[in-house]
Amino acid sequence: MHGYGEDKDQLAKRLRRVEGQVRGIQQMIEDDRYCIEVITQVSAATKALQAVALELLGSHLGTCVREAIDAGGPEAQLKIDEATEAVARLVRS
Repeated sequence: MHGYGEDKDQLAKRLRRVEGQVRGIQQMIEDDRYCIEVITQVSAATKALQAVALELLGSHLGTCVREAIDAGGPEAQLKIDEATEAVARLVRS
């Protein structure tokens, strides 16, 4: 089981909400809504996805990375590097 296993239903619910937001944005484009209104909704959807990513990252650090560190060996450094790269991707997005 992955670190987010206990929160899987909550995460799925949040992602369905984001999916609805994205469908709404698509409809706004089809309806020729004002640019700034569309951008505002894109920003809201982006923030919602970032919140999901941060929650997943926290779970990953608290379970997968911690377990690898507790076990020691080369796997620990691999998990730390993996988490560092994930943080870098989030910061760039």
